[in-house]
Amino acid sequence: MNRGDLADLNTFLTIADHLSFRAAAAQLGVTSSALSHSVRQLEERLGVRLLHRTTRSVSLTDTGLQLLERLRPGMDQISDALEELKEVRHRPSGRLRIYTQHWAATAVIAPVWQRFLSTYPDVHLELCVESGPMIDIVAGGFDAGLAVRERVPPEMIAVRVTGRMKAAVVASPGYFAKQPVPRTPDDLAAHQCVLYRFGRDGEIFRWRFERNGNKKVVSVRGSVTVNNPETAIRAALDGLGIVYVVDALAEPLLRSGQLVRVLESWSPCVEGVYLYYHSRRQPAAALRAFIEMVRAPKETSNGRSRKNPF
Repeated sequence: MNRGDLADLNTFLTIADHLSFRAAAAQLGVTSSALSHSVRQLEERLGVRLLHRTTRSVSLTDTGLQLLERLRPGMDQISDALEELKEVRHRPSGRLRIYTQHWAATAVIAPVWQRFLSTYPDVHLELCVESGPMIDIVAGGFDAGLAVRERVPPEMIAVRVTGRMKAAVVASPGYFAKQPVPRTPDDLAAHQCVLYRFGRDGEIFRWRFERNGNKKVVSVRGSVTVNNPETAIRAALDGLGIVYVVDALAEPLLRSGQLVRVLESWSPCVEGVYLYYHSRRQPAAALRAFIEMVRAPKETSNGRSRKNPF
């Protein structure tokens, strides 16, 4: 069967339903003469007559009736399949794979995942949470990723999902019971700090500070180096030293009193987190629903979100 056969068979079915070229043409949005031409071509290819046509009426031949009886179930199945496809396109379901760093998962996904999965029970949320260098999410089979704006690949569509986030310099009350509280970034030289390495072999993160336009970058020292924020916070809770993280991770522990914040007036803000996905891929319904749930209330007006995602 070629592409023209399927179109002409659908034309035949529509005419058979209405037994009127004019009514069938109105349904299909074409002219009556175009329908007549399509049926004539179909009859010529099949070598049989399917319709009796006069200026006043249209009726099925015996061969046309036989074809209709055989054709109807198959065409109905095709129609049902296309309708189901439309429903899937609009109903969030299936697996949603997101690649993210530890801190972004905590800041963006953890606050909403219970509500998201309750709202869309047919979705299976799969997270790949890593601390190493960014990967190609398309090659990795992911629907989307989470990252700060400067780490989003340029060919991706980026949607802001958090506002600006403040850095937090924290340690346990037990640590500060034995050590003086630092008043300036320079005071950190006398303290044990938990170092953070990007990935397995990446560079050690240098702590950034800012106050009243005065910026400082400090290389701290300490006895422990980690490569994910959760372990850094665990080290702080155990009294091993001072930690530099985003406040979204530290905030529950600050509220409970398990951690104490210092150098707050020196703590800079970072731009926040963006969800990104490939610009050449139509986002699935599950991804669209997730974006709508986590999207930041206001997008920046400076072109950071380069495209309308839908």
